Amino acid sequence: MEPVTDQTTYVRDDRILSGEPIIKGTRTPVRAIVESWRLGIPPEEIPHHLPHLTLAQVFAALSYYCDHQAEINGYIERNRIPDELLDPLTRQG
Repeated sequence: MEPVTDQTTYVRDDRILSGEPIIKGTRTPVRAIVESWRLGIPPEEIPHHLPHLTLAQVFAALSYYCDHQAEINGYIERNRIPDELLDPLTRQG
């Protein structure tokens, strides 16, 4: 008999980030992985920046994003730092 593994990589907990999807066993939101990827960091390098994550968790988060883009983009927008609060030297555009 093959061992059964839990394939759920993300969870929601109303006590953590108001129920935003996070990587199971961490407080890392799926959006953090998506934002890193959208900044050009290859998935294979994300665990170097977030060493508590495995490559499998990174790919699972990106897969979740593919199926729930509007939801995760909404979390990204809600957590964006307004331009007026950014240091003028770090502003893009």
